[in-house]
Amino acid sequence: MRLAGPDDLTAVEQLVRDAYEPWIPVVGMRPLPMDADYGALIAARRVHVTDDLRGLIVLVPEDGALLVDNVAVRPDSHGQGIGRGLLAYAEREARRLGLPALRLYTNVRMTSNIALYASLGYAETGRIGVEGRSAVLMRKELSPAAPPAGG
Repeated sequence: MRLAGPDDLTAVEQLVRDAYEPWIPVVGMRPLPMDADYGALIAARRVHVTDDLRGLIVLVPEDGALLVDNVAVRPDSHGQGIGRGLLAYAEREARRLGLPALRLYTNVRMTSNIALYASLGYAETGRIGVEGRSAVLMRKELSPAAPPAGG
């Protein structure tokens, strides 16, 4: 994993398009991540990519939680554990930043994503409307990191 740089912008935008286009007929409109300003997100050091650019995660530190703003995996790479790896990376980042939880939201119609998040310990905390869409809010509390052995 690494932070995306300005030279990655075109690849990041293509990855997001590839990852979210299949969801358009499911949700009935473009998913919000398709319209994000990835140039600004990269400049703000929010976009983390796999070394091979098959997946990315957008992380935004907040007061009390790390927001997982977007998780995208190339469709031809589904089922290879990339999404799970990105979410595990987010947990490590939250711990590194001293944040006790992760939070995310996803469209209510993205049921496979909701099931994945639930399997990884995220709990539904509510539902809201977001720009004409219905979103499921989810949160994962992190257990305190164990102290180093012998210390």
